[in-house]
Amino acid sequence: MVGFKVKYYCFQIGSADFLFSFFSTVAYNLKNEKWGTKFSIIMNELYLSELNSSHIPVAINKLRQIKQGLTKYSFDKVVRDIQNSSAQPPWETTISDTITDLSNYFITIFNHVLLKAEKLKITSI
Repeated sequence: MVGFKVKYYCFQIGSADFLFSFFSTVAYNLKNEKWGTKFSIIMNELYLSELNSSHIPVAINKLRQIKQGLTKYSFDKVVRDIQNSSAQPPWETTISDTITDLSNYFITIFNHVLLKAEKLKITSI
């Protein structure tokens, strides 16, 4: 299991495959298969290193943009691995009825992490 640590809170995301699938899905569907251009705060800082607290408001805004963009895509547009687009997701094809598009599949936990970090005024995630 992987997750994000915000001070003494730990938010579990799920498997490393699931986390990489989120970033791959964003890059593939919203960025024409390019990693980290428009959403560099999320795609580069949050994923590749650590997010500085001064960037949290921008990250929240970018996450809202990602959520809005992902609402246009049905669950079958999920990408497991940007480097291998034929790879199948590591989970079953049967999912909860509450998952109506890619936005409500991926975004909730990321939003909790960023809002908690902003509230606690942490130095980095």
